[in-house]
Amino acid sequence: MTMMTRTAAAVALAMTATQALASTVTVVVRGVRSDAGEIGCALFSSGDGFPMKTGKATMQWHAARREGVSCRFENVRPGTYAVAVSHDLNGNRRTDTNFVGIPREDWGVSRGARPSLRAPRFDEASFTVAGDAPQQITVTVAR
Repeated sequence: MTMMTRTAAAVALAMTATQALASTVTVVVRGVRSDAGEIGCALFSSGDGFPMKTGKATMQWHAARREGVSCRFENVRPGTYAVAVSHDLNGNRRTDTNFVGIPREDWGVSRGARPSLRAPRFDEASFTVAGDAPQQITVTVAR
């Protein structure tokens, strides 16, 4: 084998091993009160922006359905994650809040974290993705 062939084989092997460790995270959203608007699912890999600032999260949007919505995140690497979900009724793709920051639209996070006087922290909502075992997370949205 030439040096270039060996390097290409090593890269291919490393990519295959990394892909084998990737998992699928399915977020099942319950408690949707109407078919109006969209359900947004945000998968956070750190506390940066969690739960409301989704700029660094992996996002998905789906039409709201009372019977529930599922968001499927593929190729999720092993690590610690948290999910934030919002029922966007007015089409601005964010969770609207009142003047003191309390959400006016239904929301939820993984592990059911729901402190009474503040937003949930990443560590309160986090879960571990290990290996290639699929994960199913259920989030109930409420106001």
